[in-house]
Amino acid sequence: MFSKTADPTSAPPRPTTGQGSNSRSVLGPDLKIIGDIRSTGSIDLLGEVEGTIEARALTIGGDGLVTGDILADSVDIKGRHSGQIASQSLTLRASAQVTANIGYSTLVIESGAQIEGRFARNKE
Repeated sequence: MFSKTADPTSAPPRPTTGQGSNSRSVLGPDLKIIGDIRSTGSIDLLGEVEGTIEARALTIGGDGLVTGDILADSVDIKGRHSGQIASQSLTLRASAQVTANIGYSTLVIESGAQIEGRFARNKE
């Protein structure tokens, strides 16, 4: 007598195939986010973020800017960052401008990177 039909205005359910950890999100150069970002995948940041970023991997592009803390397994910085970094693998490219207290296991600093802050190697 009664049947339930799908609401045509609702979004379809998201697949649960476990792809979250392999996904990549790109935050474009025209984007400014004020707030925290959490991802189980990778983030390519070309814009600006004021807040904490948690991800499996984070790449800050040449024009990217992060003001806040970064918690990621892998961090690659070409742009600017001010805050704290907790990472297993950190790469600071030649164009990087970083003011941060940094915790790391593996560190690569290219010639030309501008860095101010403290470094502490993670105890394993």
